[in-house]
Amino acid sequence: MTHYSSPRHSVSLARQFALALALAGGTAVLAVPGMTDAAFAQKKKKDDKKDAGKPVYSKEFVEAYKPIEEAMKGGAPDFVALKPLILALAPLSISPDEQIAAGGLLFNTGVTTEDQVVQLQGVEMMLNSGKIAPAEVGRFQVVAFQVASNLEQYDRARAHLQKAIDLGYLGTNMKPGDLEMNMAETYFSEERFQEGLQYLMDSISQRKAQGGVIDERWYRRGFSVAYSNEVVPQVYDYLAAWVVDFPTEQNWRDAVNATRNLNEFEPQAMLDLLRLGRRVDMLQNNMDYILYIESADARRLPMEVKTVIEEARAKGLVPKGSDTFVDEQMGIATGRIAADRAELPTLERDANASTTNFRLVVGAADAFLNYGDYAKAAAFYEKALGIAGVDRNLVLTRLGIAQVLAGDMAAARENFAKVEGVRASIAKLWSAYATQKAAPAAAPMAAPAEMAGD
Repeated sequence: MTHYSSPRHSVSLARQFALALALAGGTAVLAVPGMTDAAFAQKKKKDDKKDAGKPVYSKEFVEAYKPIEEAMKGGAPDFVALKPLILALAPLSISPDEQIAAGGLLFNTGVTTEDQVVQLQGVEMMLNSGKIAPAEVGRFQVVAFQVASNLEQYDRARAHLQKAIDLGYLGTNMKPGDLEMNMAETYFSEERFQEGLQYLMDSISQRKAQGGVIDERWYRRGFSVAYSNEVVPQVYDYLAAWVVDFPTEQNWRDAVNATRNLNEFEPQAMLDLLRLGRRVDMLQNNMDYILYIESADARRLPMEVKTVIEEARAKGLVPKGSDTFVDEQMGIATGRIAADRAELPTLERDANASTTNFRLVVGAADAFLNYGDYAKAAAFYEKALGIAGVDRNLVLTRLGIAQVLAGDMAAARENFAKVEGVRASIAKLWSAYATQKAAPAAAPMAAPAEMAGD
């Protein structure tokens, strides 16, 4: 099982998805128009038609700006010393030209003096000015998002990030979806896991609907957060969607193992999970096989147990004579198969009787599933659903399994979707498997092992 770190261990997880902006580290200054022409503009006559379109500055702003301008002429201004003067300029900044000039000074002062509050004040003032070139607005919104995030002002950060997303901003070395991933991370940073996971999944769905490329790290990150914090049922939604879009053997193993680790399944539920695990090559050690054999029980499902033991021995995971329990189960299974098969016609007749009960019908369905007669198994599971007292979630799960093995993927997914309770997580993975097997270009998986010799 792949180990995933908890989001609680990182204050700024958004840095995992670096936006590669010049300002990302808070160490660069912004080049802002109108930084040195305030005094010049004031010297012009107000009625001079040549000044049409020129920057507009008030007398008060120019007077406050002049000493700052003089101090900056040397080329290496002391922003620490100038900081009080620059902060005093902020309330005088009324016109858009004053806001863009003062905002730039504030931001660069904040960077130089490592004051992120001032940085945010500055970049927001520039954005509010409306004077930033349209092509640059998205970049400035992302800068504001980053600074607000560093200050843990997440609502404010999200507002800026959403504007960048709406603008379709994509900076140098950024990948499509980086901004959406960072949006989800703001929720994770606040431990609002369900909201972040829902946002991320909605973004994935939207991108898929638009024909966009899905980055596997979105699933990996969503699952990691959901798994580390046991966010149910979202963790299973991520697992199911992940293995559909990226059906590698390792991803399937992780999905089945994660589902097993998050639950304390009773034997019959565990059996249905391990049946899937076997088909995606999840059984990797002797304990996996022994758990499967224990859950199946040779007295109930002799052919399935025999097939599983033979597979384990063929892999060298449970050599003959290495485990007393497995050897005993093999003996029981081998000794029961012939008589068990001979009883199938009688069992079928009794299960079809009008006076039958759900235990007999489910038993018949399990028996035919055990021997690989999936059509008859599905028919009896369907019949059992109409009998009072039956465990609907167990029967729906196994009906879906029989339909998958019979090749009826659409019907299987429909029935898996009806499963509730603790078995819902198992049904979601089986449904994902059905989706994958139905896909015309499904990635190759390990060849399905027989349920009972199919």
